[in-house]
Amino acid sequence: MSFFGKNIKKIRGVKGLSQQAFAELFGLKRATLGAYEEGRSEPKIETIIKIANYFSIIIDDLLTSELTVNQLLQFKGDLTLEVDKFEKEKMFEIPLITTKSKSDYAKYYDKPKFINDLPVVSLPVDSEVELRAFVVDNLEMTSNENGVYPNDIVIGEKYSIDTINSIKGEDLVLTLVGDELVLRHLIVEENTVVLKAAHKNIDDKKFSLSDVKELWLIKYTFLRRVPEFRNPFEDKLYFLEREFAKLKGKE
Repeated sequence: MSFFGKNIKKIRGVKGLSQQAFAELFGLKRATLGAYEEGRSEPKIETIIKIANYFSIIIDDLLTSELTVNQLLQFKGDLTLEVDKFEKEKMFEIPLITTKSKSDYAKYYDKPKFINDLPVVSLPVDSEVELRAFVVDNLEMTSNENGVYPNDIVIGEKYSIDTINSIKGEDLVLTLVGDELVLRHLIVEENTVVLKAAHKNIDDKKFSLSDVKELWLIKYTFLRRVPEFRNPFEDKLYFLEREFAKLKGKE
């Protein structure tokens, strides 16, 4: 029995190639390649030679033995995992609220079908609580070039409304209150929720505590810019050193 079909399927898996991409490499139809992999058809000798040469595999090995991942990736050691047994790295899929879906979210936030239809961001985070991602769409949480800007993404953990009084004033919270979804600092004053912007020219928003429907305490931010790494103190020190060197040179 030829191992050709099983081996080319393994090659595709290791190299990350779809049937269509693999077939196009060698001028084949996808259906033809599928027939090879399932053992319903045998390839022409010229096809075998092309595939063997392309991947630097001995023709005899391609046809008469089951190739190991070691051989395909030129690994050292005895690793012989089957491509079908590769374990995909699990990513946490987080529903993403965009500017377009923001108003609908306020209406259907408690409808599982709506939440499942939202786009998602997949991230290597480990969380035991529900998460929600949100695309920032205004300048309310900016101050002196700091904070979050439009198109940045924030991700929050579900926070119990029953413990709203434990939220700190410096915490950033995505709050669904009434028919609004607001990203601000949150302060509770008796039976009133005060949502404060970081921007000094934007007024507070005040709501009744009973109007709060959801709270998401922001834990992660993804900025559409490279953060500044320079140390202002080091810059000043470097400036003084240069000025001192100039004065010394004039002596």
